[in-house]
Amino acid sequence: MGNIKLAAISSFGLEAIVKRELNDLGYENVNTDNGWMYFDGDVEDIPKANINLRCADRVMLVMGQFEALSFEELFDKTYELPWEDWISKDGIFTVKGKSVKSKLYSTPDCQALVKKAISKKLCEHYDVEWMPETGPEYTVLISIHKDIATVSIDTTGAREGLFKRGYRENSTIAPLKETMAAALVMLSYWKKDRILYDPMCGSGTIAIEAALIGRNIAPGLNRKFASMQWSKVKEEYWKEAKIEARKKIDLDSEIKIYASDVSEKAIKIAQENAIEAGVDDCIEFFVKDVMTIQKPMCEYGILITNPPYGERIGESEDIAKLHKKLGDVFGKDATWSKYIITAIETFEKEFGIKADKKRKLFNGNVKVDYYQYFGKRPEK
Repeated sequence: MGNIKLAAISSFGLEAIVKRELNDLGYENVNTDNGWMYFDGDVEDIPKANINLRCADRVMLVMGQFEALSFEELFDKTYELPWEDWISKDGIFTVKGKSVKSKLYSTPDCQALVKKAISKKLCEHYDVEWMPETGPEYTVLISIHKDIATVSIDTTGAREGLFKRGYRENSTIAPLKETMAAALVMLSYWKKDRILYDPMCGSGTIAIEAALIGRNIAPGLNRKFASMQWSKVKEEYWKEAKIEARKKIDLDSEIKIYASDVSEKAIKIAQENAIEAGVDDCIEFFVKDVMTIQKPMCEYGILITNPPYGERIGESEDIAKLHKKLGDVFGKDATWSKYIITAIETFEKEFGIKADKKRKLFNGNVKVDYYQYFGKRPEK
């Protein structure tokens, strides 16, 4: 196994979860470096990874890695890579880039040079004077970190990262990315035989991602990927990966998830999204102001929620009350596990209990903490 090198990219703080996902998919030697999880695979693994990964942002095809201390070195080493194996004669290719702590610090110059090197290689191979660029899309990424250049092609699609599952046609303001919502569930004690409740569900992303995990529905089953257009990633590979994923779906388990929000509009959107994702039978949505919520009548439940962070003046008092309410309703029950993601640093004080564990994450560009309160586990 493994004639190509692939990498799953994740948000800061989610590397361990994505690595675990890759291990569960059967990839053994996963090396983590700076938010990239490298693994060996075959062409068939491009569909498999894209369809199945829940918490990664995208899957990259790694063309090469090398030291680049000069523009000449960057050009020559990029030119040497086997671009003709992947990019078709009519391929449209754009180059994106980033450079951190490196001698070649000008990103636009690096991008232009990489584009030039690939064009030269392809024009020579296809014996043309210029590339027509009318066919499938290829987004090349040049990433230089401490003078080590990684050149890769985005197999997922530049505009449509893996968080675009396809079920969220509508969303409320400031929604949580699907990949992050899945990670919050996977970092929790939740299992499909336990109650889950999100009392500030917005467009329903946490509840829906939990239901997809509970049903074992692969997140990428109903969407398109850039590499579906590449001749080397054959249509049959996508079909096989989808058949394989569909075989693993569990439609028999009873899953009980509750999700509420003060906004009637948000609940309507959440219900539509759950239908679109095929998990509406697992989730009970209802309109409820968080200041009047009650704990579902059960033991060993799981609370996972993303309260508002309050950017506007005068909101901090309301948010403090909201945190206190969550603490009053859920905090004292030792059987319930509580997981709250927020950017507000006074959360523990307002909730009234110090978290068992606090994990630093990024929700978009916002630095947040994931406060984890581990309740008792049910007796076997």
